[in-house]
Amino acid sequence: MSDHSEEVDDMREPARGVALITGGAGFLGSHLCERLMAEGMRVVCVDNFATGRAENLAHLADLPGFELREADLTRPFDPGEPVDTVFHLASAASPPDYLRLPVETLEAGSLGTRNALEVARRYGARFVLASTSEVYGDPLEYPQRETYWGNVNPVGPRSVYDEAKRYAESLTMAYHRAYGTDVGIARIFNSYGPRMRADDGRMVPTFVNQALAGEPLTVAGDGMQTRSLCYVDDTVRGLMALADSGVTGPVNIGSDEELSVLSLVRVVLNTTGSESGITFVERPQDDPRFRRPDIRLAREQLGWEPRVRLAEGLRRTVAYFADLRSGRDLNAEAVRELY
Repeated sequence: MSDHSEEVDDMREPARGVALITGGAGFLGSHLCERLMAEGMRVVCVDNFATGRAENLAHLADLPGFELREADLTRPFDPGEPVDTVFHLASAASPPDYLRLPVETLEAGSLGTRNALEVARRYGARFVLASTSEVYGDPLEYPQRETYWGNVNPVGPRSVYDEAKRYAESLTMAYHRAYGTDVGIARIFNSYGPRMRADDGRMVPTFVNQALAGEPLTVAGDGMQTRSLCYVDDTVRGLMALADSGVTGPVNIGSDEELSVLSLVRVVLNTTGSESGITFVERPQDDPRFRRPDIRLAREQLGWEPRVRLAEGLRRTVAYFADLRSGRDLNAEAVRELY
């Protein structure tokens, strides 16, 4: 193994104290904020709201120990107090968002990552980078292991996200080697669940909302390309397990339950009870043909593996979007569930 096994300590005691989460108002970040609050940590959330939403955190806003700050992470940032863990999630993550914000996405991965690393360095904090399976590009290795270097088009439209994350990983390791910064890199595979935006553009929210509206589900290409979907609660557990470990990584965090896009369409239609049809559209440039993580490293070094099966995760996600369409107060219910 290469750098991903550079430092492997025994599992530490679970982190407590203060956590800084960049991009904490986004889909994944808001769930992480919620979980850390439930674990008794003080949480400082930073977001510029380019793609995140304050309403994702409305149920936490008045709770003691939680703070939401609007800030541009591409400028030097200081939380104003010592922090124990920095979770760096700030970035556009869906193709429509990073294609709409190409320069901003590259800056989040470069300037934003450096500023977040500087906070971790200043306070001696553990730094956890939320990287992505996109660093593997359109992979030529199956399943994808952490030792695989990837097959990325550096000048294609998707490169603004792919290369931003690859650079962020490189910079994270540079801080680790040059300054001894305590770091962990997670490569996240296709997380989904409640609080994704209906107009997010990724498969699950797009298919679910089209099915609920009785509209045709739009499938790119022939639909035979594959993905491995990981429910958000499992992804958050993976990030926390990495934070609580001495593992440097990178470590794949995702489900090895692979399915084709057309198979996902059938599951969504069955879950929603929709009679919507299918419309085939042009497949985007550099769209990966298949994606499935090898998660042996996460199992062995983090004691982590996904628990929520696709059928259950989709049931919860469909219920969320159905409630959202009906105007139900989801934040009030989230507070009751959290406490």
